[in-house]
Amino acid sequence: MNTIDPKVFLPASISKETAEFNQGIHEIISAVPPTYTQPPQQIRDDREAGKGLWPVTKLDVVQDRSAPGPDGDIPLRVYFPETVKGIYLHIHGGGFMLGRAHQSDVGMAKLAEECQVATCSVDYRLAPEDPYPAGPDDCENAALWLVENAKKEFGTDVVIIGGESAGANLSVVTMLRMRDRHGYTGFAAANLVYGVYDLSMTPSTRNWGETPNYVLTTRLMEWFNDNYLFAEKQTDPDVSPLYADLANLPPALFTIGTQDPLLDDSLFMHARWLAAGNASEIAIYPGGIHAFNAFPTKIAHEANSRMEVFIRNSLS
Repeated sequence: MNTIDPKVFLPASISKETAEFNQGIHEIISAVPPTYTQPPQQIRDDREAGKGLWPVTKLDVVQDRSAPGPDGDIPLRVYFPETVKGIYLHIHGGGFMLGRAHQSDVGMAKLAEECQVATCSVDYRLAPEDPYPAGPDDCENAALWLVENAKKEFGTDVVIIGGESAGANLSVVTMLRMRDRHGYTGFAAANLVYGVYDLSMTPSTRNWGETPNYVLTTRLMEWFNDNYLFAEKQTDPDVSPLYADLANLPPALFTIGTQDPLLDDSLFMHARWLAAGNASEIAIYPGGIHAFNAFPTKIAHEANSRMEVFIRNSLS
């Protein structure tokens, strides 16, 4: 069943723990300058120094690998669990401007062990230094290398793709490019977590405003988008896959919280995924803010557990 329970959108459905956690995040973020007022490299440096909301732990057990690309080698972070039944091609988030593959080491190692998948995270180039199409080009070439070398390098050709926020966007763009440019429709599944699929902005993003400030705001989305590409390309299907032909794509799980400005992106994309003849599930978490599953709360545990079940089931 693909029916959405309308109760998930009611304020009464937000647990006390979630409401208190959101207020705490609001207070932390409100006490510092908005992200869009700072130089991108300074934000990156601060995150690496552990000054952001998300601590960075680079694991020695994760390997540095690379895939060839027309503009140079594309760095990858690869983790092998003891048993490998599939490969999870991961594309990190960060508004096309922030984030690095190694910042997902802890989450990818846990996912690998829980699901018995080797994880392969793409360290794609970032805007504004390398705007569109640099990031999607890197993800496409990493996927192409992975698909062509999966059996030799990983012992399996079962490939699942997924990512968060901008990484979910790039995951869909990568699937579309692999289908249209390389004739590959073999991804076993797509794990798409609070993604942005329309850079011209869906109503929930456009109408969100600045407060309450739960990680992501309308102005911050505008900043990300303006640094990534020219405004006239914002509805290009290679940028905003909500506008693409979505036929012949794998089963997908869309994960989103009700307090995320990108709520409509997942609601709309889930519907379009189904309308294109693909299997799709959507998991909506009352009170979930952007990136909610990265924190130690009950709804984060529920969301991560459901994603793990989805990935394990996709291996068969």
